[in-house]
Amino acid sequence: MSKNTELDRFDLAILQTLQENGRITKVALAEAVHLSPSPCLERLKRLEKAGYITAYRARVDLRRITSVTEIFVEVTLASHQAADFRQFEAAIMEVPEIVECAATGGGIDYMLKLVVHDIDAYQRLMDRLLEAGIGIDRYFGYVVTKPIKSRAPDLSRLIGRE
Repeated sequence: MSKNTELDRFDLAILQTLQENGRITKVALAEAVHLSPSPCLERLKRLEKAGYITAYRARVDLRRITSVTEIFVEVTLASHQAADFRQFEAAIMEVPEIVECAATGGGIDYMLKLVVHDIDAYQRLMDRLLEAGIGIDRYFGYVVTKPIKSRAPDLSRLIGRE
């Protein structure tokens, strides 16, 4: 069952609709979730205030602007003390080319997503990270040759209210 049982079907519909179209007008949002505008706006404000909505963003097609290379990088740290993880995480927060980072279980410590200009930029970045002494033991990079799918998850499927 869901951790957030206080969310009803209207709240979930608002969140799902905003994931798909963050620029939707308040009136169109109300229509999409089958509420009148005033109650829909109240719910939206409550969801924002409670932290369910963390940001509104545009998804930019970087390839239309410039040449970019996306690379997924598996990282294993040399030591596994709490301070080692904190040090690595603090360091990568300062690296703008690292656009995503997840701590993982099952053999590697982190999975990073990098967006860089080209392979040379990737290697220079990895060399800098290794020289920074932030605990990297080994890393493996996987160049994205063609993005296939990227979308927000279907909330009702995740919480079993399909």
